[in-house]
Amino acid sequence: MDDGGRLLKGLIAVTAVRPTAPVAGGGDTVPPTAPGGLRVIAVSDASVTLVWSVSTGNVGVAGYRIRRLLGGTAMPVGSVAASVTTFTVTGLAASTSYMFDVQAVDAAGGVSTPSSQVTTTTSAGGSSTVNVALDRPVTASSYTQSYVPGNAVDGNANTYWESANSAFPQWLQVDLGSVIGVRRVVLTLPPADAWAARSQTVSVQGSADGVSFGLLLGSVACAFDPLSGNTATLTFPAGTATRHVRLVFTANTGWPAGQVSEFRVFGAA
Repeated sequence: MDDGGRLLKGLIAVTAVRPTAPVAGGGDTVPPTAPGGLRVIAVSDASVTLVWSVSTGNVGVAGYRIRRLLGGTAMPVGSVAASVTTFTVTGLAASTSYMFDVQAVDAAGGVSTPSSQVTTTTSAGGSSTVNVALDRPVTASSYTQSYVPGNAVDGNANTYWESANSAFPQWLQVDLGSVIGVRRVVLTLPPADAWAARSQTVSVQGSADGVSFGLLLGSVACAFDPLSGNTATLTFPAGTATRHVRLVFTANTGWPAGQVSEFRVFGAA
């Protein structure tokens, strides 16, 4: 008699056999997707505020883990619930470069691949008095004759940038090197009496990558008068952070072009 017949006659015991071991966490073996769009939205001398877009999971995301990257090592610096997509890293040193990424974690303990990395530099203590645009790389939509963009960041108020004439809008842009907190821009024209009073209409844009720009400050009429230093100051809301600062000129009552002798940028206090 074969085994099948013996089993039917009760001669072989029936033994329950589980083909595979049970899976913990309700069977969720698929990690969440990586958080997207990680970026810096505010910088001070001791903190950096990050924001990112939500992750998804086949069961659900339980939260996010924020990490600092240093010398090839990722060190967790905090975590937030799934409903939160921003985090402020505190206790940082002034004038120091930091790199961060974010991971999503699900209820089963699954961890996503890291988000893209973001690098930023904290503001200097007393950076409200330091011109962080001095001698930085600068570009422009155009320039006339020898009035090149570099004249606007050389620390010499007697040299200046001038755009192509009668062709608004025009722009002048400086690269600060990394995303930092910025509080104000100070623009000057040459102090010579030959520069009559004028008003230039300017807006300010910012970008972390030099490609995608957002508005930092809407159009404002900047008044320049040699009797009061030929200087205009533009102030940003608290918490403004950017790497590339772009001035966009749309009008000038004194000459049909954008004109700047010194383009100064100051960080948050």
